[in-house]
Amino acid sequence: MGKPTGFKEFSRAVEPYRPSNERILDFKEIYTKHDDKKLGVQAARCMDCGVPFCQSGEGCPVYNLIPEWNDLVYQDRWEEAFDLLMKTNNFPEVTGRVCPAVCEGACVLGITESPVAIKNLEFAIADKGFQNGWLKPNIPSTRTGKTIAIVGSGPAGLTAAQQLNSVGHSVNVYERADRIGGLMMYGIPNMKLEKSILDQRTEQMRTEGIQFFTNADIGGNSDNSVAVEELTNNSDIVLLTTGATKPRDLLIPNRDGEGVHFAMDFLKANTKSLLDSNHKNGEFISAKGKKVIVIGGGDTGTDCIGTSLRHECKSLINFEIMAEPPKERAENNPWPIFPRVHKVDYGHEESAELFGKDPRVYSISGKEFLRNEDGTLRGIKTVEVDTNFEEVKGTDKEWEADLILIAMGFLGPEHYISKSLSIDLDERSNYKAEHNVHQTSNPKVFAAGDCRRGQSLVVWAINEGRASAREIDLILMGSTNLE
Repeated sequence: MGKPTGFKEFSRAVEPYRPSNERILDFKEIYTKHDDKKLGVQAARCMDCGVPFCQSGEGCPVYNLIPEWNDLVYQDRWEEAFDLLMKTNNFPEVTGRVCPAVCEGACVLGITESPVAIKNLEFAIADKGFQNGWLKPNIPSTRTGKTIAIVGSGPAGLTAAQQLNSVGHSVNVYERADRIGGLMMYGIPNMKLEKSILDQRTEQMRTEGIQFFTNADIGGNSDNSVAVEELTNNSDIVLLTTGATKPRDLLIPNRDGEGVHFAMDFLKANTKSLLDSNHKNGEFISAKGKKVIVIGGGDTGTDCIGTSLRHECKSLINFEIMAEPPKERAENNPWPIFPRVHKVDYGHEESAELFGKDPRVYSISGKEFLRNEDGTLRGIKTVEVDTNFEEVKGTDKEWEADLILIAMGFLGPEHYISKSLSIDLDERSNYKAEHNVHQTSNPKVFAAGDCRRGQSLVVWAINEGRASAREIDLILMGSTNLE
């Protein structure tokens, strides 16, 4: 539990980002180097709280053994902390960077004080494991003769692949993009997650015996499509981890035409061009010199803000239909539920530094995209909304814009593969399968991650990848040792 009186003696302190005016000049990671001494002090704040809600149902979805590795960090036993972290989390180097830290929202210390900086500690433990070579390939000594095809190489797919391979199954992972990683590769910008980290993990998994197939569009109509029958005939089980890739659109007048793009199209093209040519090929949607409006908050909206700033946009505004959150927890948002409070993320901070104010405008909804006679985008007309999202009369306003990015979330998975496999969908159009069972209406097909539960967090995808792997192993072998 660290130091018994640590939570009384020390305050919360999080590791800072690189200075805003420096980091917007490049796509390098926004983080600074870890400070072992300060992290040890933060680990000392972990309480002997009896019931560690940080790893409860309201806390970490993969049930990280947080108090245990906090104690090990306090004792400067980093390698043991890394081993303990890897027992529950297949990709802590990712979650330590991009997870919103639901564990901290459930920290018992957070009832009366600021919670322990759990995310920073996880981040540092994972990085030390990579830097010191503590992460070793786990090559199974024997093979079961069973083959699993996994469609999608995001966090759910890679987690399931790692788990299933560890018990001797042969695993083939199919990815329709040209690089492995799914959402982690092309949905999360480089400044939040350096892609060499994913490349290193992919090579480790290849060493362990997992096979990867890129440019493999299962059931699609593209030139690189692969017939669904090829997978089902050559595999004992097919696991769908395709993500929730169908974006929510803003269907208002003048939607069609240049200048309005989905957030993920903007982010993916940016990262691909960055990795392929350091943006020299020009094959991305540039915000340079443009008046940019991002519609929608959340992580994706923030990533659009950060990317546009690095392109050197002329101005930036972020619309949110929700009302501005309170500074402190509201009465209907008690501990240990994740706190819905006002937060300043990296992109907001950068925009405020460059343009002098927070870019967000709350309680606002788009009514019409505005275009010139030749069809070029010139802006958007909006209206303010109340707490019931009803229009407030007399609040119409026009905003100038050369580039508008829609970051309004996702509606579920694309369905061309589910139609080919004849699997049922739930009421939200996700692949229908019970959590911790994951078997679809087709007994040979399982589903996990966002394509099953809907748009969610990387850490929930890891949870589902582990759970689906356990159920698949149980079905194939009659028993399982997977956690």
